[in-house]
Amino acid sequence: MAMSGQDSIDTAGAPPADSSPVRFRVRTPLRAVLGLLLFAVICFVGGFGWFANHVSHLTTPADPGKADAIIVLTGGQSRLDAAMNLLESGKGQRLLISGVHPSASRFQLQKATGGDEALFSCCVDIDRAALDTIGNAEESAKWVESHAYDSVILVTNNYHMPRSLLEMGRLLRHATLEPYPVVNTDLGNGGWLTKPQALRVLFTEYSKYLLALARGVVPLKPNQRGVTLADVSAGQGK
Repeated sequence: MAMSGQDSIDTAGAPPADSSPVRFRVRTPLRAVLGLLLFAVICFVGGFGWFANHVSHLTTPADPGKADAIIVLTGGQSRLDAAMNLLESGKGQRLLISGVHPSASRFQLQKATGGDEALFSCCVDIDRAALDTIGNAEESAKWVESHAYDSVILVTNNYHMPRSLLEMGRLLRHATLEPYPVVNTDLGNGGWLTKPQALRVLFTEYSKYLLALARGVVPLKPNQRGVTLADVSAGQGK
């Protein structure tokens, strides 16, 4: 049968019949992936804003209640000073300094804090095994359990407090944690937005906090190193 001229023109200029469905099948997954990425970015940025705002509003309690013990995580002189002040004022019976460098002696710590030598000798324990916040939580849990403490004041910087409470709370399940955030820089009223150094610290800590949250889905492995407690006499480690 002969083909008309009109039929020939219409057929030659038309795209293949199945090309549009192919493009549709390719674009749909791509759009879904891009949408998920955009959603993830929005959540990440929004979460960071919440985290920074929360941290910037943490304040040091003027008169915290008493607890059985005090734990301070090393990372700055102001943390140690705050913890010693709490111990000297009778806010806790005993103090654990967690994460002390192996080369730092007991005598050096006592001098650095300016604490009473007799009080430091009788009531301060030193953990030199912890290398990070996870290690702080592990060693602190051993210490709390060995003394059967029911309440603990946790001393660390304000930006470090959310992650510290998260890690500690996983292991100190039978003890109440009372946060005592140490504030070195006032970040209230969005001040962190105008301080590049503070912004960098907050962003780094927020990333670590998210990783700590992700670790919640992974079962914790028991630590095989054994209980690591501090020296018990003032003369050791000088």
